[in-house]
Amino acid sequence: MAEKRDYYEVLGIQKGASEDEIKKAYRKMAKMYHPDLHPEAAEKFKEVNEANDVLSDPQKRQRYDQFGHAGVDPSYGAGAGGGFGGFGGFGGFSDGEGIDLGDIFDQFFGGGMGASRQSSNPNAARRGADCSVNATISFMEACKGTKIDITFSRVEVCDTCNGSGAKPGTAPKTCTDCGGTGKIRFNQRTLFGTMASTKACTKCGGRGKIIETPCQTCRGNGRINKNATVSVNVPAGIDDGQILRVAGQGGVGMNGGQRGDLNVRISVTKNPLFERKGFDVWTEIPITYSQAVLGDEITVPTIDGNVTYTVPAGTQPETVFRLRGKGIQRLQREGRGDQLVKVTLEVPKNLNKKQKDALIAFSEQLTEKNYEKQTGFMDKLKKFTDDVKKNFGM
Repeated sequence: MAEKRDYYEVLGIQKGASEDEIKKAYRKMAKMYHPDLHPEAAEKFKEVNEANDVLSDPQKRQRYDQFGHAGVDPSYGAGAGGGFGGFGGFGGFSDGEGIDLGDIFDQFFGGGMGASRQSSNPNAARRGADCSVNATISFMEACKGTKIDITFSRVEVCDTCNGSGAKPGTAPKTCTDCGGTGKIRFNQRTLFGTMASTKACTKCGGRGKIIETPCQTCRGNGRINKNATVSVNVPAGIDDGQILRVAGQGGVGMNGGQRGDLNVRISVTKNPLFERKGFDVWTEIPITYSQAVLGDEITVPTIDGNVTYTVPAGTQPETVFRLRGKGIQRLQREGRGDQLVKVTLEVPKNLNKKQKDALIAFSEQLTEKNYEKQTGFMDKLKKFTDDVKKNFGM
């Protein structure tokens, strides 16, 4: 059997961690490895759930702290002479019967390892399930923040039976086998003699009550799936793919347990003018040849509205100008990103003869001083050509 990692290490906590610390660590790790968001991390998610299942249960945690993995999984480490399953010293007694160590655990930990694994207290308060939904908003809504209504299905208390699971006019009855305790006592022979133990009542499933006439709406479950609509405040600065957690808006808990959470995955539609990079906004604006040469005032769209910007004379293609503080609000922090404006030179097409003649006349007036980059390139090209001829005779 493959070696398991220490459960405390899996959740990234110390051995003496409190219940709240375990709960917080589990939520963080479950979100990090949830297969809906990270399919490649399915095994990690399974490992995190296994660790939480043990450490969040006081009895399981006690056994794990004392005996390690073998304390919560008798099959762990079983083999030839190894692990709890392979103890040879307990092999024979005068009656010829071997002793199952799981029976011994029954006496120390109330109900045995098998019973603990099969089910915890069915009447204990349990947190409701989380609900996950997708929501699409516009680019500007992501920049400015918005409020959206989310309609989704979640588990609610059955309206027909008010959660009892019994048909209206009837009520659950006390289990005759366990007397309503949910547990039955029995005697068991162990290494230390015959001892009394308890286990969950099989007739009522440990609930202490039996529903003889189930509610037709929920089929005796006491809960049903219903559509709900929740208003969600989307903060300014949220990005595509991020998840909003709305606490207490998931499925209803059991036996008085708290509700789960609603997780809203945000999708942001693309904008024809803007592109987001972090908290900065990029936009690309074409300018004419004369605007680039002579300079000009141009209109620049921003997420706050249009502004006027002066393009300096001699602006080169692909130049990027920065408008500070005109970007996106930093999520749950002060300050905003910047807007970056990239200007591109649009070369005129479909010139008539008069325009071509004018352009030729204009070009003839220009000198090398007017074209620094071209002059520099030609100098490099001449040197390269001379070196090739000298060294290779080409």
